[in-house]
Amino acid sequence: MIVDGVTTEHARLIAIGEIAAEIAHELRNALQVVATSAYLAKLSPATSAPHLAKIERHTRIAQEIVDDLMSLARGEPAKAEPSLLADIIVHARASLGEDLHVHYTDELTPSTLRVRAHPGLLARVLAVLYDNAIAICAPRAPQIVTRASAGDTGTVILVSDDGPGVPTDIATRIFDPLVTGRAGGTGLGLALAKRIMQAHGGTIALVATERGACFRIVLPA
Repeated sequence: MIVDGVTTEHARLIAIGEIAAEIAHELRNALQVVATSAYLAKLSPATSAPHLAKIERHTRIAQEIVDDLMSLARGEPAKAEPSLLADIIVHARASLGEDLHVHYTDELTPSTLRVRAHPGLLARVLAVLYDNAIAICAPRAPQIVTRASAGDTGTVILVSDDGPGVPTDIATRIFDPLVTGRAGGTGLGLALAKRIMQAHGGTIALVATERGACFRIVLPA
């Protein structure tokens, strides 16, 4: 089958390439934490327990990243299950590291809001949005607000920041591969986020706002 001059197999190979590149990017964060913790543990073996625990935790995170994204590369639909959104948010932030000076605000209605999603993959989507906000605001600590509520048609999650926002010249292409508004960005994170949401039967979109950037995630009921 050919769509816009691209065969289905070619499109699949492109998707696998994008996901492989994003796996490498995501693993770099986890491996940096592991390397730092190993160094600190060697410096003080008597007090190495917290550092070893951090190594174990981020090794597990790295394995989850590979497992989750490889299932996406195989074209498998997201294995959705009822999950606490608050837990998914915590998981997303843990994958970014623990020494980041970020001001997070969560407004979940209710605070025990559950979503039907693949926890690991939805955490990847949120991690992409958080990571982009942190990078675009650096070296200043950003204010990141996550709002969520459920309705008859599904759950809406809004992630906004107080950064410079998405440049207008790329706003309509921000989910295309290799398009990025941040220095040193791969341009693959948001493309991956879009694929993950499609695997859920949901959507992700950039929302017009007067300040910063705001993304809307919609998960079907």
